[in-house]
Amino acid sequence: MNALLDGEPATAPRQPRISVVVPTYGRPPLLLRCLQALTEQSLAHEDYEILVVDDERSDVTHAAVEAFAAGWPPGLLRYLRADQGRGPAAARNAGWRAARAEIVAFTDDDTVPDAGWLDYGLGAMATGRWAAVAGRVVVPRPEGADDRPTDHELMTRGLETAEFVTANAFVRRDALERIGGFDERFRRAWREDSDLQFRLESEAGEVGRCDAAVVLHPVRPERWGVSLRQQKNVFYDALLYAKHPRRYRERVRAMPPWDYLAIVVLVLAAPLLALGGASGSAVLALLVALGLVAAFAERRLRATSRRPAHVAEMLATSLLIPFLAVWWRLRGAWHFRVWFL
Repeated sequence: MNALLDGEPATAPRQPRISVVVPTYGRPPLLLRCLQALTEQSLAHEDYEILVVDDERSDVTHAAVEAFAAGWPPGLLRYLRADQGRGPAAARNAGWRAARAEIVAFTDDDTVPDAGWLDYGLGAMATGRWAAVAGRVVVPRPEGADDRPTDHELMTRGLETAEFVTANAFVRRDALERIGGFDERFRRAWREDSDLQFRLESEAGEVGRCDAAVVLHPVRPERWGVSLRQQKNVFYDALLYAKHPRRYRERVRAMPPWDYLAIVVLVLAAPLLALGGASGSAVLALLVALGLVAAFAERRLRATSRRPAHVAEMLATSLLIPFLAVWWRLRGAWHFRVWFL
């Protein structure tokens, strides 16, 4: 293995001012695009290091990073694998613990950091006011896109208004040490950043904002039904709520998804009513449930693409999402032992 990539730089002629941690999982082309942008920073190469943490532990990704690193100065790029644990939280922990700088920048393998990203982030952290700083995420429109976004694009755009996301964050190493880093029970890329933010605010200091530190987050192509697969994220909403109930209700979701819960209850009640001889009530329950599903589908389509294939996907997935969401919500509540609706 190239000594540059085994977790320690071949030589250590300087102490970097900032360490960039990039977790990755099975996306070498996107990762290389991100690394190219990171090597083109306005900050001098001797002032930063890049740590790629491969959560897949893939020889293909390792070879791709090794080939890319060959063209850059020793110590700029390191490839790591977490000793234990899975998921982006565990990968980020492995990264910042191996970092040599006092400031740690986090981004994702599918982002394209602006050339001034590190310079602006360092400038914001240099004020000494913040335990951490959130930069700005910009989601560009995909090439050839309709005037209206797809539902998936609209979901990705949510990163633009998020308070704090690890696609673009700067954190003091001593603050990470104080709170123990990321909670590795968050095994998907969901809510682990909110949990980190809330614990930093409670135990380490204020979290600031630097809109000049920009990363682009292009919309990734996804297979049909991505919104169904995303419902598993709700499992980790339960964990975030268990740890920070007040902040969750104030800053994440003020109310439970009563429409989802009503749809599931009405559909489950219908056969029971029919078996009990109340066929009229059973039909009414199904009609009300169908009306709630239609209202949900209409909300999703209101500002999104009207291409026939997209409309068909929205209608089909709107029928299924309430059941999947409630299932994962209940599983999370049971697993983390919290009353969570």
